[in-house]
Amino acid sequence: MLWVKAFHIIFMVTWFAGLFYLPRLFVYHAQADDAAGIARFKIMERKLYYGIMTPGGILTVAFGGWLWGLLDIHAAWFYLKVGLVTTLVAYHLYCGKLLADFRHDRNRHSHVFYRWFNEFPAVILIAVVILVVVKPTL
Repeated sequence: MLWVKAFHIIFMVTWFAGLFYLPRLFVYHAQADDAAGIARFKIMERKLYYGIMTPGGILTVAFGGWLWGLLDIHAAWFYLKVGLVTTLVAYHLYCGKLLADFRHDRNRHSHVFYRWFNEFPAVILIAVVILVVVKPTL
């Protein structure tokens, strides 16, 4: 079971690195005004989303589900954590929609929007860590 936990942590860190970095790329992409820079951001965003974030997210959820089955946790705080992870999956998918908008030159948001958007996964991560450490009785 220890190796399952280790792989879960590795994939979770990979996924979160992407969740933190892709919106930051969106900030810079929204500010770019030259064709070469815009093309470069499109490549970077696509490689990050499909090559790092999505595999990391899928494997995080898969190994997390495996751990859930092994540990057989049924506490209320854990179901809240699962809800927060589900929210992060929705955030990830919305990042994919924004990626498609940038790819087709349909971005409708300013760099300020993406600066705020970039903070969302950090807030969720803090909430998950608090839930796991404190394990409140709800």
